[in-house]
Amino acid sequence: MMRANYGYADASGEYYITVDTDRCDGCGECVRACPHGVLAIELDDEDLPKAVVKPELRRSLADLCPGFDRKCGQRQPNCHSVCRPEALRHSW
Repeated sequence: MMRANYGYADASGEYYITVDTDRCDGCGECVRACPHGVLAIELDDEDLPKAVVKPELRRSLADLCPGFDRKCGQRQPNCHSVCRPEALRHSW
């Protein structure tokens, strides 16, 4: 199982979005479902499309993506509801 962690840790906590690259099929539905434009699709080392957190937004996740359970989990669709089970995870 391969997991890619995008984000950061500071004194206030750990803010990571994890993509299970074995489960992510690169369909892009999570990109369309994200209201804050945090996600993108890029080719991995094997030239397969996979979800990533945009590099320029990785240090801003606590502000841009204020926790899946508290905010986006209440909206439909959301990045978790459109992705394969366990393809995306939020650490906070």
